[in-house]
Amino acid sequence: MKRFLLAFNLLVIVLHSNSNLRAQEEFVEPPAKVVTRFYFSQLYGGVILLKGTFADHPDSLNFILDTGSGGISLDSTTAEYFKVKKTPSEKTIRGIAGTRKVSFVYNQQLHLPGLTIDSLNFHINDYEILTNVYGERIDGIIGYSVLSRYIVKLDYDSSIVTFYTKGYLKYPRGGYLLRPIITTLPVQSARVRDSKAITSRFLFDMGAGLCLMLSSDFVKDSAFISSKRKMFVKEAEGLGGKVDMKASVVKEVKLGPYKFRNVPVYIFDDTYNVTSYPYLGGILGNDLLRRFNVILNYERRDIYIMPNSHFNDPFDYAYTGLELYNINGLILIGDVAEGSPAQKAGLKEGDIVIGVNKAFDQNLSHYKSALQVAGEKIKVVIRRNDTLMEFNFKVKSIF
Repeated sequence: MKRFLLAFNLLVIVLHSNSNLRAQEEFVEPPAKVVTRFYFSQLYGGVILLKGTFADHPDSLNFILDTGSGGISLDSTTAEYFKVKKTPSEKTIRGIAGTRKVSFVYNQQLHLPGLTIDSLNFHINDYEILTNVYGERIDGIIGYSVLSRYIVKLDYDSSIVTFYTKGYLKYPRGGYLLRPIITTLPVQSARVRDSKAITSRFLFDMGAGLCLMLSSDFVKDSAFISSKRKMFVKEAEGLGGKVDMKASVVKEVKLGPYKFRNVPVYIFDDTYNVTSYPYLGGILGNDLLRRFNVILNYERRDIYIMPNSHFNDPFDYAYTGLELYNINGLILIGDVAEGSPAQKAGLKEGDIVIGVNKAFDQNLSHYKSALQVAGEKIKVVIRRNDTLMEFNFKVKSIF
């Protein structure tokens, strides 16, 4: 009898074990394979710039990698230079400063280092304002049309982007898996806190060179920002031109388990409803997101983030009220905010900047960097009506 019971128990154990084995059987995706990897560069605010070529044209072009773009685009001046045939459409794109109908160039190729992507429909847009802001020629924007075809890994420690085929990819340890809503644009929940905490949805926008941007409707309805918060007048650039904003700081932004304290924020009147409020509260930009190495896996609806060496980089709290642009090789002063340090010093829109502090190299990024140190005393040499003039002021802090 004992032998029978022992044999019966062993049979139960074996059957149970086999049952578990059968339950664990599943079809799996083939492993993702590396297609190409190459270096990228960064513009102001952490915006990513990729080098590539269009169709059969050999000219090297600059493309912004942008999760906030629902397609892929080519600058109108670049399209004219290549004499491409544009097809008008009834489709409209919108940005923070306007809307416009766009034409398309259909069934074209994009060539990145080690990768050719076929059958792309480029819409045509005017990126002159972005070229002026960054001081680099912007020939187009790479968005969902490319990101949806691959798994894309962005490593800010090495400045390397890797494109994988779709398939199974084991994420590295030490990060966190976000599960955003992705139709063409990734929408991610995050918590913001000031006088109180509130959780909302935000556009995960790697093409925005800022930390956080909120619609004024969201700020008013949620009332989460303290009424005592001081606001600073600021101008920003986007589709359609320029838009007035207010700059300030919120006490905390929490993305997944990661918290950031005293985060710079822009607040704007969402006239063109880019946030579709109340669906979105605003935008998480790349000056915040660049603090993570990121894997974009749109097919699985995954965005995997892992803190990198820039995670604890200080935020930029500097405020001058001064906007600089590179227009036809000249560094010009754009908007000068009323009541700002630059306005009080006497600087005016249209002044030609000759130098900032000890830099006279006509390098826009060098000049902007010099203006990004809160508390710093600044000397700006300009030319106005063929007369050289010098102005001095102290950079304020929004924090």
